[in-house]
Amino acid sequence: MTAATRPRTRTVPREDGGGLAARLARSAQAAVGAPPGPEDVRAWLDERTRASKFSVERIPFTALDGWSFDPRTGDLGHRSGKFFTVHGLHVIHADGPFPAWQQPIINQPEVGILGILAKEFDGVLHFLMQAKMEPGNPNLLQLSPTVQATRSNYTKVHRGADVKYLEHFTRPASGRILADALQSEHGSWFLHKSNRNMVVETDGEVPLHDDFCWLTLGQINALLGESGVINMDARTVLSCLPVAGAPYALHSDTELLSWFTSERARHDIRAERIPLKETSGWVQGDHSVDHEDGRYFRVVAVAVEAGNREVSRWSQPLFEPVGRGVTAFLTREIDGVRHVLAHARVEGGFLDTVELGPTVQCTPENYAQLHGGERPPYLDLVLAAGPDRIRYEAVHSEEGGRFLHAESRYLLVDADDTDAPLDPPAGYRWVTPGQLTSLVRHGHYVNVQARTLLACLNATADRP
Repeated sequence: MTAATRPRTRTVPREDGGGLAARLARSAQAAVGAPPGPEDVRAWLDERTRASKFSVERIPFTALDGWSFDPRTGDLGHRSGKFFTVHGLHVIHADGPFPAWQQPIINQPEVGILGILAKEFDGVLHFLMQAKMEPGNPNLLQLSPTVQATRSNYTKVHRGADVKYLEHFTRPASGRILADALQSEHGSWFLHKSNRNMVVETDGEVPLHDDFCWLTLGQINALLGESGVINMDARTVLSCLPVAGAPYALHSDTELLSWFTSERARHDIRAERIPLKETSGWVQGDHSVDHEDGRYFRVVAVAVEAGNREVSRWSQPLFEPVGRGVTAFLTREIDGVRHVLAHARVEGGFLDTVELGPTVQCTPENYAQLHGGERPPYLDLVLAAGPDRIRYEAVHSEEGGRFLHAESRYLLVDADDTDAPLDPPAGYRWVTPGQLTSLVRHGHYVNVQARTLLACLNATADRP
């Protein structure tokens, strides 16, 4: 983007008592339809792609540099003992649709930082976004948080360059913290993984490096309507921003928390780490570890070149899903207030058994052999929804640093009392976006897919 499309550097002091929600609402309304619009940001991402050399090549496991399978357990890990390890997981969930299963899973116990830096320009909050290459992104470069780094990255285990703007998040007291919470990542593919999701505002001067740009919340919200532009890490941080609450909810906050607590208490789930070589139903080849039925996902290896990263060349394992996911909230207006149907979802890698997820979250191909009541609730309703019922739709990629071409069709689908009554099946509850936002302020209540949909829902809040 040219200098003309960047915000002016004159900072106007905030008015007293404006309130963060009001300031965010003003940023959401600012520069809507003005440069840089979605087409400008896409052109800038294309320009940043041309400015550096990027490549991702599938390789055999034997070509991995620094990674190997442990001869005793078969676990796939790095020689430093850092980054992450792929091992096996045995899950027992007696009251679930699948009472027991085994699978590979990523164990990355360190907590990373996902941080967006905010600053006022001419009285309007702007957010510093990064054009970041991730090897798993289908289009390689997407807009990410200002800082998106594991502890191994920012402590430079890889002996690479410093992470730009990191000091704003490792020493956040020098600014104003707008959001800060530990949040889970994909519980189906990570074991007990958490990242610190932060938004920090600064009043100081911020040098603008290559691959970074300032955008208002309105400009970011417009980009959330586009497929493949805002990455998963940015979406989860954006979901942590507060919004104005609704005057009414079908269930009070106390009732909602009581129901959620009972859901956590009623599920008996045990997840035990096992050696990867003893993981039943999975077969290791030269280039991948696959499920014997060819479903779910596979573990693969890639060699990466990225000119704008802290390290320009590396190799690593990735999880590659088989099929595109479908992730959807059913929505209804109840007494004039928008609600979404949340699911108390069990995943083997969750730290605390259950988190609130979307109404539907699955890869349909994995359930193609099932019929009727054996299929995930509401899946067929979502798949059959016509354009008149789809309030929001975009294809977003999942975490590109660990997953190869993992995409999901994200939807907000209008429903009525016939499709989705106010008294839903066990494990489901109608909640307002404001209630979800309040829960996101605390860790491990709302899963990463629901947080993406919450960010998209808030981005479309003013639409009829």
